[in-house]
Amino acid sequence: MAEQQLNAPARAQYEIRRSPRTNPSGVHQVTEFQDPGYTIVGNHLTQHRSLSGLAIGLGAYIQSLPEGAPVDIRTLAKRFPEGRERIAAALRELETHGYLERVRRRTDDGRLVTLTISYNNPAATRARRARETAAETKRRTAVEPPRPSPDPAPTATPAPKPPHVRTSSRPVRAEAPRVRAEAPHVRAEPAPPPPGPQPHTSAHHAPAAALLANLRRDDPRLLLSVRDIHRLTPPVAAWLARGASPEAVRSALTTGLPPTLRHPAALLAHRLTELLPPPLPTPQPSATSAPPPLQTCDGCDRAFRAPAPGRCRDCRHPATERGAA
Repeated sequence: MAEQQLNAPARAQYEIRRSPRTNPSGVHQVTEFQDPGYTIVGNHLTQHRSLSGLAIGLGAYIQSLPEGAPVDIRTLAKRFPEGRERIAAALRELETHGYLERVRRRTDDGRLVTLTISYNNPAATRARRARETAAETKRRTAVEPPRPSPDPAPTATPAPKPPHVRTSSRPVRAEAPRVRAEAPHVRAEPAPPPPGPQPHTSAHHAPAAALLANLRRDDPRLLLSVRDIHRLTPPVAAWLARGASPEAVRSALTTGLPPTLRHPAALLAHRLTELLPPPLPTPQPSATSAPPPLQTCDGCDRAFRAPAPGRCRDCRHPATERGAA
């Protein structure tokens, strides 16, 4: 038992193959200094597992373009050998995963154009907007004054009881005490604000709510809560029902904002009420009636105007015409 028994052979007898430190196959990066013209593209796009290779390539190409460059399907089909259908499918993939956003807007001259917004990091953009929304909601909650509690209803003051008169054998004239009647003090409540404009139908409610939600794109201070959007949707719908275009409503609400804006919803409600345009006048029917239709004469095949088919004037009165001749 004192002697050491070596049952396992020495490690040198085994032939163990170890993998080399560097993989002999696969990609090898050759990095050179980039000239001033280069683009930084995140690995979340280039190594995206749900995007096709064409979508990844188009996303990187669009991020490398300058501001205002055209990226419609026709322009991209001229630039790349893929057809319009494959390019359109790749753009839809990028739009589904948040790398592209296509918005329809109306220009000053009334034309509808498509604005393409490219996001180089959609997850970071969503997180930043969520932080800004939470901070704005917290700031507005802290700035808004508390609502005053309603005044309690005035209670009626009970009438004092008449004093007890001691009866005796002598007739005593009892006088009722004089009580000064004081009118209850009623606090005058301020008049309620006038109701905002209301549309006749709810057909314009959806575009009105979308217009209010997109005001923060023009000015970050116009970030409205869901409650404010529900309250301001009927006045905006009234503007649209009276013939105002969405661009006119957006210009009326965002032009000339003060440098310090504490209550954006109150300012928008004031502008929607005070700057409400008049309704469009009803077109009056024309006084002139339409001329009778053209008919073909049954006697001479000449065209003449009459309410019903028949003969023309010359065929109806031939003797009068010959006598005049």
